[in-house]
Amino acid sequence: MTTTALVGYARTSTTDQKAGLEAQLRDLEQAGCTKVFREEISSVATNRPQLAAVLEWVREGDTLVVTKLDRLARSVADLVSITAALKAKGAGLRILAMNLDTATPTGKLMLNLLGSIAEFERELMLERQREGIAKAKADGKYEGRQPTARAKAKDVMRMRAEGKSVSDMVAALGISRASVFRILANHAEAAPTR
Repeated sequence: MTTTALVGYARTSTTDQKAGLEAQLRDLEQAGCTKVFREEISSVATNRPQLAAVLEWVREGDTLVVTKLDRLARSVADLVSITAALKAKGAGLRILAMNLDTATPTGKLMLNLLGSIAEFERELMLERQREGIAKAKADGKYEGRQPTARAKAKDVMRMRAEGKSVSDMVAALGISRASVFRILANHAEAAPTR
C-alpha cells in the first residue's frame, strides 16, 4: 500500500515579501503538509525551479497544496499545464484560500473558472496600467525607469583605466556583470580606430 502526502508550494515575487512567505509556510504546515517547496521568484519568470521540483517530486495519490491560486499559476494556460502534470502523475491540487480540491468534480470546475477570472483580472490591470502610463506620458509626467547602469558608464571606464576587474566594478558600483560588459563593449565600439 502506497502512502500519500500533502506537499506544499509557497512562492513570493521578491525577497522583500518575507512576511508573505512566512504566512504561506505557516498555513501549509497547519494544513498538514509534510514537505514544502518554496521560492522567491516572480510568477512571470519562465523558470521556477522549485515549482518544477515539486511537480517532479509528487507521486500518485499525493496532493499539491498552495495557499492561493496566484502563488501557483500566472495564467489559465499555466494553470492547465500544471494541473495536467499533476493529473498525469495521479496527484491532486488543493487551494486553501478557496477551500478548493481537484479531487472532486466541483473542485475541477471551480479551478478552471477561477483561473479564467484571475487571468481576465490581470489583463484588465495591465490595460489600466498601460492607459495610465500613456496619460502620464501625454501630460509630461512619466519618465520611465532611469537606466542605472548607463549612468555609471564613466565610473566603469575610470575603474577600467585603474586596472580594476569586472568583479571589482560589480561590487563597487552595484550593477550587473552584463551591464559592465555592455558598457565596455559600447565604449570599445565608440573608440576611434587608427
